[in-house]
Amino acid sequence: MRLRVLIVDDQALVRAGFAMILSAEPDIEVVGEASNGVEALTAARETRPDVILMDIRMPQMDGITATREICTGRRADPDCPRILILTTFDLDDYVYDALRAGASGFLLKDTPPEDLAEAIRIVAAGDSLLSPSITRKLLEEFNRAPATPRPHKQLEDLTEREVEVLQQVARGLSNAEIADVLYVSETTVKTHVSHILTKLELRDRVQAVVVAYESGLVVPGDNNA
Repeated sequence: MRLRVLIVDDQALVRAGFAMILSAEPDIEVVGEASNGVEALTAARETRPDVILMDIRMPQMDGITATREICTGRRADPDCPRILILTTFDLDDYVYDALRAGASGFLLKDTPPEDLAEAIRIVAAGDSLLSPSITRKLLEEFNRAPATPRPHKQLEDLTEREVEVLQQVARGLSNAEIADVLYVSETTVKTHVSHILTKLELRDRVQAVVVAYESGLVVPGDNNA
């Protein structure tokens, strides 16, 4: 089966460019386009995509609001599409809000064609797309405007080692880097991350980073291993 993709952007040339790139992939099918969030909600219902490429700044309804609406539906329907946010800059002012709304990651609009296709495959498989370098930039955002801690009761269900892994994830380390810090195998780290997501009822690594900082488990500026 081919992966079904919906492209949402207010610029027709951008949509056309992404559609041309993705149409060349044998395992990806572009099932629709939309120029704003309102159209995106309708198109998502009609085309049932696996992944939505979602721009942030659009007329009528922005990408964050549309993402929140679609991801709210995912809690009732596990087949709801996963969302990749499209941004022009390395860290858009609205990216954190989009991740909180339920996006699974984000891509720069100048992403190479092969990386775009691979990102769609990664997200469709249920993984998040948030590189360590981007995570670190998100942490800088927390550091500039730290939020009041919001308790997350299920953190109490984590083992001591799982808490350590979550802290390293939140600091922007990859699985390989966490393995080096904690002197365990990368496979063990992957297992811990999976358990963390299950216990905290989170979809992906992106949400884990958000929870770690919003709960106060990790404090902005604290980079101690």
